[in-house]
Amino acid sequence: MKGQSVAALVVTVALSAGCGAPAKAGRAHSPTVAAVPAGLPQATTFAALKDAGLWTAQAPSEEGMVVHPPSAAVVYSGPNGSPVAVLPATELGAPTWVPVVQTRPGWYRVLLPSRPNHAAGWLRAPGLRTAHTPYTVTVRLSRQTLTLTDGDREVGTWPVAIGGRTTPTPAGLTFVMAQIAPADPEPSPLILPLGVHSPTLDSFGGGPGTVALHGWPDSSVFGKAVTHGCVRVPSAALRELAKVPLGTPVLITR
Repeated sequence: MKGQSVAALVVTVALSAGCGAPAKAGRAHSPTVAAVPAGLPQATTFAALKDAGLWTAQAPSEEGMVVHPPSAAVVYSGPNGSPVAVLPATELGAPTWVPVVQTRPGWYRVLLPSRPNHAAGWLRAPGLRTAHTPYTVTVRLSRQTLTLTDGDREVGTWPVAIGGRTTPTPAGLTFVMAQIAPADPEPSPLILPLGVHSPTLDSFGGGPGTVALHGWPDSSVFGKAVTHGCVRVPSAALRELAKVPLGTPVLITR
């Protein structure tokens, strides 16, 4: 596994590992689904939402607000608009937390973990749990660096490996979707799948091409564009990223 990219290893281990918890081989997690209109697609990393809107602004979520649906929540095209999907209460075995990018009275517009990249939709505010993350992760593709900030404080900046020419890391605003501790800690003891996918790979390693932040045992890759789209980070960066709450915005800039 040492030489394997983790571009979609996320999906392989996600079915047997919880949010930062030890992996449990042979146990699969399914999204929590409540009574919702029939026929709506599930807004998961495995789905493509043809009727979802897009959030193209490159800015962190509103004051770090993140929301969690305790049960499956209907996603709408707009406030009082048409239902377009269902956001499950769990993603990859962990509670679903998504960042808020826009608000209206009684409504939150959130980023979704599905294709197309930067898919967004509206949730009814009543019944949602809200929280705040002070963190922002910024990946600068032209510099091959990752910076983690905690409010106005810079936690650190590290050289990273990014996607290669034919398998680039997608730019734009996304978020930390889950934290997964794989059964095999090599090449990374922790994987942080993001709510974004490879723009050139429909699938990889049996999964949907989910992009992730993860460690890598060979430090010679840092500062280079050599991955299948994931961002490989040094161990010091991974230790800090492990403290980041789910739903934390990740801004990937060119």
